[in-house]
Amino acid sequence: MKHQQSGFTLVELVVVIVILGILAATALPRFINLTTEARVSAVNGIAGGLRAAVGISQARYFATGNTNATTVDLIGAPGVVVGAATGIPAGTAAGIGAAMSGLTTAEGITPLYTDPEAVTFTPVNGGNATCLVTYNGTLGTVTVDISGC
Repeated sequence: MKHQQSGFTLVELVVVIVILGILAATALPRFINLTTEARVSAVNGIAGGLRAAVGISQARYFATGNTNATTVDLIGAPGVVVGAATGIPAGTAAGIGAAMSGLTTAEGITPLYTDPEAVTFTPVNGGNATCLVTYNGTLGTVTVDISGC
């Protein structure tokens, strides 16, 4: 009696391994680039939040009708320090930091308030020094730099 063996030959197994290796080599760079895209998205999200905070603070400031005031009360952020006559949140933790609801590294953002005209916000795990958002507390402008993400 002849016994029929079943299974894969060594050549078939080697071909499958080679095909899997080629697929892995082409897919791996795509997953590596996702980290950069995630950092870019985080920086753009921070910028959007800052712009919204400036707009809401100014809207609240002018809605109160007192252009001499130096604070505005936002929901969840009372006493946000703003510039008189402009309503732009100051470049401080009590200004734009409070308008953004007290940003800390716990939220994945590291704020640096050393210069009120160049407050920087970086993602906690965000590339190098050129992966950030800069806020100008005098003008209320937001600048995005994603070159180092």
